[in-house]
Amino acid sequence: MTSELIINVTFNEIRMAFLENGSLVEFFVERKNEKSILGNIYKGKVIRIVPGMDAAFVDIGLEKAAFLYVGDIMIDKSMYEEYEDAELDIPIETTERIEGVLEEGQELIVQVTREPLGQKGTKVTSKITLPGRLLVLMPSTQHIGVSRRIDQEDEKKRLAGMLKEICPKGFGLIARTASEGKTLRELEGDLGFLMRIWESIQEKAKTVKAPSILHQDLGMILRVIRDLHSHNLKRIVIDDEHLYRMIGEFLKEYLPENECEAIYFGEKDSIFEAYGIEIDIAKLTQKKIWLKSGGYIVFDYTEALTVIDVNTGRYLGKKGLEDTILRTNLEAVKEIAYQIRLRNIGGIIVVDFIDMERKESREMVFQALIDALKKDRIKTFVYPISEIGLVQITRKRTRHNIVSMLTESCPVCEGAGYIKSRNTVCYEVLREIRSLCRKEGVKKLNVHLSPEVASFIYEEEKSSIEYIENRFMTKINIIAEPEFSVDHYRVEQVA
Repeated sequence: MTSELIINVTFNEIRMAFLENGSLVEFFVERKNEKSILGNIYKGKVIRIVPGMDAAFVDIGLEKAAFLYVGDIMIDKSMYEEYEDAELDIPIETTERIEGVLEEGQELIVQVTREPLGQKGTKVTSKITLPGRLLVLMPSTQHIGVSRRIDQEDEKKRLAGMLKEICPKGFGLIARTASEGKTLRELEGDLGFLMRIWESIQEKAKTVKAPSILHQDLGMILRVIRDLHSHNLKRIVIDDEHLYRMIGEFLKEYLPENECEAIYFGEKDSIFEAYGIEIDIAKLTQKKIWLKSGGYIVFDYTEALTVIDVNTGRYLGKKGLEDTILRTNLEAVKEIAYQIRLRNIGGIIVVDFIDMERKESREMVFQALIDALKKDRIKTFVYPISEIGLVQITRKRTRHNIVSMLTESCPVCEGAGYIKSRNTVCYEVLREIRSLCRKEGVKKLNVHLSPEVASFIYEEEKSSIEYIENRFMTKINIIAEPEFSVDHYRVEQVA
């Protein structure tokens, strides 16, 4: 499976599209005023202990203090396998309360593990991980791990043995997917590079006051290239000359033996249009995705979770109802896994499959979902399908999903996704008019409405307006305001 990275630069915005066999599977956006801080390392100061949350807030120099949970002294083990025979002390997750670990005013080195998302602030950990090309160095965490993406058990054991041999005392190492087949000398070279970075971080921490940044991870472009190069990345096509040269130098220095070339796209046509990507990107904000069979899936987002609903739609099937439902669910599984990865949906995801009566059908859909999600670089966990067809998925969330980056809350509905109907607004207006007319001295009212509601009142409720005018001896002027939204109106008394 060949992969390529297409990069489009538009002044202060950079867009990156990762293609597998010509299909868009991941999409990244970075703007000048929204630089990523993921992976950055800071010298911070504890400004508040929250015993009820077993957490602390740490000032790292950002607008809002970062959140540090007591359990985050352990690293995320979901992406590698433990090798206890490596004869290293395996750390045990702490059960201490936050008061016994930190105190206000204390300075410590922390790393950003999640950027601010919605109302949630930056999340940090005190257990540092430094990713390299082949290895991940873990200062102060004695542990040996091997990427789960390396399939061969013999290769895993070979790498674990070499890591044990070269791992400095008091440190831990993880062999990344790119380390498969590498020699001891190559691993040592990468380790030496990471150790020099860690030593410079420690030296800087001794001389600066908190809050200060100690180490800035690679920018989004180079970080994405670093993380994707083990996914058979063969070509990087860029439409900006300066960035093309920078990436070329990075490939020579950082990935010298990797068979990946940087290509400058100097055509007059848009690079994304030339690769047929622009159409796919335009679909990213759609709530409804149609399936080839005629069924469809619907996405609904909240801050805490994402809900995905599966429907048969126009698909009638050729056999019985159970067969129709099963085929729709199986087709939806592939699209759901694809969209989760493409839209970078994280956190809790609940999928509402169409109810299946047979246990065999539910198990088939569940296994198909697990298999489809294996293509995702970010580890996901899938919980068994319930009797009513619900599946819960958890996916690590480190940055904004693409939909939230490409959109903003509607100023009319304030993010609700719907507004009041013209019927509802009409009767709200009538109630307010009647309430005002009951007051003495109200002789004239101007009612400003959207054209849709004004038209509805004239067509359906003109008699109600006439009744109020006659009953309270009040003149009511209905004024259509083209700039008003359906649920926006203003009733004002005229002297």
